[in-house]
Amino acid sequence: MFRPLKPYQIAIDALIAVVFLGTFGVFFTMAAAAGGAEVLVALGMSAAVAVRRWSPGLSLGIAWVTALAQMLAGMPPVPSDVAVFAVLYVTAAYGGRIVFWSGLVSAFVGAIAIAVYLVFVTSLLSGGTADIRSLPLAVFVLVAAVFALGLAWTAGALVRTAVRARENRIARDAAQADAIAEQERVRIARDMHDVVAHSLAVVVAQADGARYAAAADPQIATDALATISTTARAALTDVRLLLTQLRHSQGDGPQPSLTDLDALFRQVQSAGVDLRVAISPVPPAAVPASVQLAVYRILQEALTNALRHGGAGPVEVWVSWYPDRVRLAVRNVVAAEAPAPPPSRGHGIVGMQERAQLVGGGLRAGAADGAFTVDAELPIGVIV
Repeated sequence: MFRPLKPYQIAIDALIAVVFLGTFGVFFTMAAAAGGAEVLVALGMSAAVAVRRWSPGLSLGIAWVTALAQMLAGMPPVPSDVAVFAVLYVTAAYGGRIVFWSGLVSAFVGAIAIAVYLVFVTSLLSGGTADIRSLPLAVFVLVAAVFALGLAWTAGALVRTAVRARENRIARDAAQADAIAEQERVRIARDMHDVVAHSLAVVVAQADGARYAAAADPQIATDALATISTTARAALTDVRLLLTQLRHSQGDGPQPSLTDLDALFRQVQSAGVDLRVAISPVPPAAVPASVQLAVYRILQEALTNALRHGGAGPVEVWVSWYPDRVRLAVRNVVAAEAPAPPPSRGHGIVGMQERAQLVGGGLRAGAADGAFTVDAELPIGVIV
């Protein structure tokens, strides 16, 4: 298995392998005045270090081949053998299922091989004898090797577990966010159904009444037509404001800007809202399109909430422009029978916060003293 690595990771691993080879293969060989066998072992272990993250299985294979060649040549342990610990670590941290368990098996098999080689084989190669009296020493070496090699593998397994836990947490949070978004879309659909069904029922009733009363009393027909007009306009405004909340279904068409704010304010006022807007001073000439979109969407969502949850009092909007930022505030009295939702609930508030964060700003929303306030500040850069 070959893992995709970024260019800088490949460069770092190659540099580490070169430093490893230069340190253990050249320096220690020159210091010990030995032959070139140590350099060959260091070369093999350096290759295992170089590919350890790119292919843990290949790295494990190279380390095993190098270690077996070292033992077949009758060489004692050399400093470059420490690369085995790095190889066992990556097999547990980054290897696939087979490589993962192969690393664990290699730790135990390698420990047994180390104990047998150091206690029995090395003694025989040096002209000594190996008998039962060497068994306690072999057991001690075996325990020490199992502990050292197993510790390297266990450290990698712990990192693997931590990475898996983080990935699972991210996936769970994404699933929860999707569930919240789906619930919000269902809520909007339900609200839209209520608005349309109620408004059409009123329109049908008034139209039927006007048709029957037109001949007897024309004034009744005129009043019914006025009621139909008012109801239909209010329903149309409600439906438009509800549809703006379905952000995930928007296409790639033209996005609103600051020039569309007047139309937005007129829509809200046509729904019977006492809207009071204060904009000071005039917007700078070079406001980024992303900031204009964020300003429009935040005001749109805040006014939608005011339309749905507001009381009898006015809705106040302040927009303050500065050379490097814009400050938005929307305040409306909350109806006693329809308290404002807490900031921790509702996809609308979360959506406004996301809009502000996307352009580097922040947004606060909450109820206090019988009113609900949305306060946002968005950076626009220094205008010169």
